[in-house]
Amino acid sequence: MRVFVCTVVHHPEDARILHRQIRALLDAGHQITYMAPFRACNVTPWPEITPVDVPRATGRRRLHALRMARRVLRERGAEADLVLLHDPELLLAVPRRLRSRTVWDVHEDTAAALGAKGWLPAPMRIPLRFAVRRLERRAERRMKLLLAEEGYRTRFRRTHLVVPNTTNVPDVPPAPPGDERVVYVGQLSMARGAADLIELARILQSDGITLELIGAADAGVRPLLREAQRTGLLRWYGFVPNDRALRMAEGAIAGLALLHDSPNYRHSMPTKVVEYMARGLPVITTPNPIAAEIVTQGGCGLVVPFEDPAATAAAVRRLRDDAALRLEMGKRGHEAARARFHWPEQARLFVAQLEDWASARA
Repeated sequence: MRVFVCTVVHHPEDARILHRQIRALLDAGHQITYMAPFRACNVTPWPEITPVDVPRATGRRRLHALRMARRVLRERGAEADLVLLHDPELLLAVPRRLRSRTVWDVHEDTAAALGAKGWLPAPMRIPLRFAVRRLERRAERRMKLLLAEEGYRTRFRRTHLVVPNTTNVPDVPPAPPGDERVVYVGQLSMARGAADLIELARILQSDGITLELIGAADAGVRPLLREAQRTGLLRWYGFVPNDRALRMAEGAIAGLALLHDSPNYRHSMPTKVVEYMARGLPVITTPNPIAAEIVTQGGCGLVVPFEDPAATAAAVRRLRDDAALRLEMGKRGHEAARARFHWPEQARLFVAQLEDWASARA
């Protein structure tokens, strides 16, 4: 099976796209052509794939990337058995003749997420929300869909396979949680708690606890993070490929997931929560329903109020001061992640579904 994987928004080494889905397809013996912004992100493609470089769509600078993507799809898409899209923007770039072989992997609640995009003028958000919903309904009629969350089912009329954003869980937990640092892994934005993290670092500085941030940042928060790093408040490493980022996180007091109470997050499972669990780290999370449920039921972390760095600092200190508690939470989290969130279980469903669609089309 030949699969043409496409993104102009995500980093080419995005965990779901590259490290999970493309890796699963390659391991199953399939051929991958990958259209992504390699040069814009300074990324060397894997030798097992056929790369196609395109510009990256960021903020209001999206039109050029979409035009290039449409040209590439028109010229190269017919060579593939399936086209796998990872950006809602690309729904506008798919030529009519490719729609029957196109799969849209729905990563987020796009309409709900518009409110968190600082580059988008406020008056445009409501009309764009309606336009996105119409685009989703049209895509469902013309293409095949995969969903990353159970909560996305209500947006669509038909039933679609859910491929959750789980992670590879080691057979045994790595290094036990220590008592010197806390970590955050993932994209940094205001809605994901970037300002709360900076204030948390300020509070913890007197305790001798280091905050490490591993991930790219939205344009609006980069100056704040650079200044915090310049003054020694925290360590910010920028984007690091997912497998390396999680190895860097091992041995911390806890992993942080400080999402705000945003509509886009209320029905989503923060992947970082299960990634921390997989690495034997206690989790400190805000009370987004799914994250709080996972942590509470698994007994593998602490839930703190939204936008409350002081309460988060108290949770960090509690784990720092109680070695037995953090070791037990780390152990429970690893066991729960291995039982419920091990990616190979989802990988088989994902690959089998794409194979079925390709066979039916043939």
